[in-house]
Amino acid sequence: MRDVLNDIMKWWDAGETFGLATVVRTFRSAPREPGAALAVSAPPEREVVGSVSGGCVEGAVYELCGEVIASGQPVLQTYGVSDDDAFAVGLTCGGILDVFVEPVSRELFPELSDLAAAVQREEPVAVATVISGPGAIGARRIIYADGTTAGSLGAGDRLDAAVDDDARGMLAQGQTAVRRYGTQGERRHDELAVFVNSFAPPPRMLVFGAIDFAAAVARVGKFLGYRVTVCDARGVFATPARFRDADEVIVEWPHRYLENATVDERTVICVLTHDPKFDVPLLEVALRTPAGYIGAMGSRRTHEDRLARLREAGLTEPELARLRSPIGLDLGARTPEETAVSIAAELIQLRWGGSGRPLTATDGRIHPITAARELSGHSQRQPQPQPSHSLASRPSLVPRG
Repeated sequence: MRDVLNDIMKWWDAGETFGLATVVRTFRSAPREPGAALAVSAPPEREVVGSVSGGCVEGAVYELCGEVIASGQPVLQTYGVSDDDAFAVGLTCGGILDVFVEPVSRELFPELSDLAAAVQREEPVAVATVISGPGAIGARRIIYADGTTAGSLGAGDRLDAAVDDDARGMLAQGQTAVRRYGTQGERRHDELAVFVNSFAPPPRMLVFGAIDFAAAVARVGKFLGYRVTVCDARGVFATPARFRDADEVIVEWPHRYLENATVDERTVICVLTHDPKFDVPLLEVALRTPAGYIGAMGSRRTHEDRLARLREAGLTEPELARLRSPIGLDLGARTPEETAVSIAAELIQLRWGGSGRPLTATDGRIHPITAARELSGHSQRQPQPQPSHSLASRPSLVPRG
C-alpha cells in the first residue's frame, strides 16, 4: 500500500469511498508480493492507481473494486490459472494470488490518516486485517512499534493481544503475511485468517566514496527503494549538489561514520573509495556489522591487496568471506551507470536466489518459491520443492513494493 498511499489519501481527505485491493497471499510464479496494492476511486471518475499483478488480472480487480464500493462489503478473491488455460481471468504465468478488496472511507478507516503520517515519518507500523473465517471480515487493528495500538479485530482482547505479539515480531523483520488463529487468539486453531501488512522503514544503502560511480549507485539505490547515504571525508567532493538522489550526504571519515551508524541485516554497504587509507579501516568496521551486503570496488589485484591488509588487521576468514569484491555481477559493465546496474543486479539476485544467468538459458519457474511465499499459507495447500538456489534464510535486501 505504500506505493499508492499519497493518491488514496487525497480521496480519503475529500471524503470519498474508494476500493482498495491488496495482495495478501501468493503461490508459485505470482508477479507481486503480499502487500502490493491497487486502488480505484469512486464513480464517475473511477481512477486507478497501483498494481496487484503487473497486468494479468488488473481488469478483473478493477471491476471488483467497483462492486465493493457499491456494496460496502469486503471480498477475498483468488485469482489463478493453469499454464494450459492462459486466456481465463487469472495469471498466465500459472501463479495464484489471493486479493483482499475492501471499501475505504473516513468512516470505514478512520485510522488511515495516522497510519499514513507514521509511514511518511518512516516509523515502523503494521496493519492487521481479518480477511476470512468466522470473525468480523474487514476489521482491522493498527500496531505501532512503540507499543500503542488503534482499532480492534472485533473478537475480543485475546485475539487482539495475540495478533499484537505476532505483528510486532513481523514488523521487526519487515515481514508481511497471513497468520491464522482461533476466534479467541488460540495458536492451535486456524479458522480465522488475519493479514498483517508491515510498513517497516526502508532499508539503508551506505555508499562510501564521493566519486561518479557513487552518484550512479545512489541513483539506482533510490530507485530500488533504499534510504541512501553517501559518505566521504573530502568535503569538496561530498556535496548535496553532486549527489541529488541521496537522502543525505555526510562529510566524515568513512570508518568513523560507520562506527556510529545504524546497521541491520537489511543494510547494504558499497565501498567505492579505491584508497587503502579509506577502505581498509572502513571494511574492518563493516565486516563486523550485521549488514546483509558488503561490496567493494576494485580490480582483482586491489582485492588481493585489500584482503592481505585486512588479515594483518586481524579479520578472520569467515569475516573476510562476507566481502563481495569486485562488487556487482559480471555484466561487462564499464560506465558508472552500467556498474550501478551490475550492483543492483547482484542485490536482486541475492534477495530472490536467482542464478544470474540469462532466462533463455534456464528452465523451470521464473519466480522461485521463497520464504516469503511459503509463509503466505498456500504452501500448506500444495507443497512444492524449494529450488536449491533459494535463499530462504537470507535477509530481505531489496525493498518490496
